[in-house]
Amino acid sequence: MLLKDRVLERIRAGEISEVYRRWKRPTVKTGGTLNTAAGQLRILAVEAVSDRDLTGAAARRAGFDSADALRASLREGDNRTLYRVRLELAGDDPRIALRASDHLEQSDVAALQASFARLDRSVEDERLTALGLLRLIGDNEAVRAPDLAAGLGVETAWFKNRVRRLKAQGLTESLRVGYRLSPRGWAVLERLG
Repeated sequence: MLLKDRVLERIRAGEISEVYRRWKRPTVKTGGTLNTAAGQLRILAVEAVSDRDLTGAAARRAGFDSADALRASLREGDNRTLYRVRLELAGDDPRIALRASDHLEQSDVAALQASFARLDRSVEDERLTALGLLRLIGDNEAVRAPDLAAGLGVETAWFKNRVRRLKAQGLTESLRVGYRLSPRGWAVLERLG
């Protein structure tokens, strides 16, 4: 679930406690968490609701001035269900502390090697492996994802999905445009790359 920076700021400030989406199926689940630029969000509830639930009070909890403004913000489409997602700030994004740490214990290395083996299971081209992508990002800081993907001959969505997995392990950081390796990512390349 993507949230705009201004929405994240208002969630962090406690001004927004729920968001509404029309989905074919939910992309978050009750009890889960979502790491964002504003910190880690706790998903309190994901509930299918009807358009009748889009009241003025619901709009205000979602950061809108009116129910009409909330309705106008929602994506329309066939086979989409309206969901209310109740959420709160749980704390800082744990990836921030992880990516700042460039000290790798042997257990960290073993866990990363196992993760890379799973990630690379269906990849034959060395450039598309986890380490290959780390090398690419290290050599191409702040380059747009579509440009990096095109250079590899893969779809942008595939590339971004792989980078998200590396980011979840504290190895990369998203920039306004493109990516860069974190100190942890550089340490992994030195150790394994």
